[in-house]
Amino acid sequence: MSAAVLVVVEHDRGELPEASLEALTFARSIADQLGDAAVEALLIGASAEALAPQGGLFGASACLLCDDELLAEYCPDAGASVVVQAVAALSPAAVVACGTDRGNEVLAHVAAELDLPFVANCLAVKVADDWELTRVQWGGSLNEEARLASSMPIVSVAHHGVEAAAADVAGAATLTPLDVSLDESVAATLIQARVVVSEGVTLATAPVVVGGGRGVGSAEGFEVLEALANRLGGVVGCSRAVTNNGWRPHSDQVGQTGTRIAPQLYIACGISGAIQHWVGAKAAKKILAINTDPAANMVVKADYAVIGDLFEVIPAIEQL
Repeated sequence: MSAAVLVVVEHDRGELPEASLEALTFARSIADQLGDAAVEALLIGASAEALAPQGGLFGASACLLCDDELLAEYCPDAGASVVVQAVAALSPAAVVACGTDRGNEVLAHVAAELDLPFVANCLAVKVADDWELTRVQWGGSLNEEARLASSMPIVSVAHHGVEAAAADVAGAATLTPLDVSLDESVAATLIQARVVVSEGVTLATAPVVVGGGRGVGSAEGFEVLEALANRLGGVVGCSRAVTNNGWRPHSDQVGQTGTRIAPQLYIACGISGAIQHWVGAKAAKKILAINTDPAANMVVKADYAVIGDLFEVIPAIEQL
């Protein structure tokens, strides 16, 4: 077995999400505990070639490129087949990916094919004979302490669970081709077409999110939130109660069954803060709650709170 941690680098046609940088950062913490272990980045698809410099910046000593016509778009079965063949060729000490829907899906396929356990959404790992892991469970409502006994641990890091940080010493960022053989049967599930729903700043990437809950009262009530978001260079989000009432589309929903956000500032207006919503918002760097109920869960958990009518508070903020 080589002293290397293999990172499956997620990307979208050459665009590298923050989650992949979190995975590389997480992998470095494992490699450090293993001693002289290296971090190797697995880049899948022709458009991934340009990602090698970023891989090196975040500590990958080698970037392995695998290209095939079946890898032009995201395809979980094909991606998993690549990882399985990479494991056979490299015998890594562990395999790591980001805990996004795509990352967890691919690693689940890999674990099934290799008949090995897979631990998803980890926050921390202590390397020992049996790895000790802390991972997110129940949609983020609790953290689980677990032990993993495996000949080759397969883990994903919880999205926003660690902060991405460049390595103190950058890797070589050199590309090495990795030859694989893919059967056409692995293309059973793949992206065939893309539809642009929105352009510009998105809910998942916005630096500021102004969220509205049942307390906004109506679809028209969101106009003041839109104005504030525009002034702050952010976007509007909402709770599940809002989408259930038909005031906003599901694409605006923040929460366990919506979008998980990590803005610099989340302004939660008239939102009670049910656990499902909190799971999607808790990665925000700072949270400001505006609510008439001082005992609301969002108010209690927020960094800052204004107790008052949002239709009085927001216009007052606009005047600053």
